[in-house]
Amino acid sequence: MSKVEEFEELRPLLFSIAYRILGSVSEAEDAVQETWLRFDGSSTRPTSTKAFLSAAVTRISIDVLRSARVRREEYVGPWFPEPLLSDPYQDPARAVELADSVSMAALLLLERLSPLERAVFVLREVFAFGFDEVSAAVGRSEAACRQLLVRARRHMEAGRPRFEADRQERHELATRFFDALKSGDVGGLRNLLAADVQLVGDGGGKAPQLAKAVMGAENVARVLGTVFPLMSRIDVTFAPHEVNGRPGAIFRDRNGKVLHALALDTLDGQIRTIRAVINPDKLGHIGPVADAWAIDREVKQARRQVN
Repeated sequence: MSKVEEFEELRPLLFSIAYRILGSVSEAEDAVQETWLRFDGSSTRPTSTKAFLSAAVTRISIDVLRSARVRREEYVGPWFPEPLLSDPYQDPARAVELADSVSMAALLLLERLSPLERAVFVLREVFAFGFDEVSAAVGRSEAACRQLLVRARRHMEAGRPRFEADRQERHELATRFFDALKSGDVGGLRNLLAADVQLVGDGGGKAPQLAKAVMGAENVARVLGTVFPLMSRIDVTFAPHEVNGRPGAIFRDRNGKVLHALALDTLDGQIRTIRAVINPDKLGHIGPVADAWAIDREVKQARRQVN
């Protein structure tokens, strides 16, 4: 195989590693491109191309994450990962680990880890790399990597929900939720929400967003049941779509441009968290992005007309 063929075969794995470390589609794609440049510029062929490229993309991602941490500390409002509509890497033997690790909830838990802990956890727990490979990738001894993994597991386990619905149950719950949302059925929405449900938006200061999280089934149902009918009046539509391996939807304006991505977290047969990614900088990989400020003005005008 040529270098290009070897690299392209491994590209899905490299992207998936980088995305889980970085929580950003654009940064993960840049890390993969930088990995290719290093591989292409190397005068020798590695014994294991997979090991070489995985180590390279991991080191690049760690460096990017360290600088990204500073930016995230200054971020306006809640920070969410860039929505991922489909994971390019598939491994039937690790399907559960791959799906769980890419969820919004899991990626936000990973934010609690140091860059090294995060890289070790991703390589070992998600992709089942051997400790020798993990050690080579992060530049630490195997013993140090084992310690990093212990700390990472402790942080991750402390934040995991006690029970999560299976895929079919999540799908059925989401179908009922989006049916109620489309019809503006406040009561129907309320029945699907956990008592302590949260509705949270990530606009990054670049799009209209909630001043603070909306808490509680009654409040969230009322907001959703009131706002979406107004959005519908100005031809905003949505299509259910998996977002980070969980039920969600992509909302678009009348011209088909992306307005925001919605992701649902479920627990014990109810919706626990609704996350809306509204920041236009995080939506460009999905398609052309709508003018959220213009949509917000139209929604307010529609509300005045109704009232």
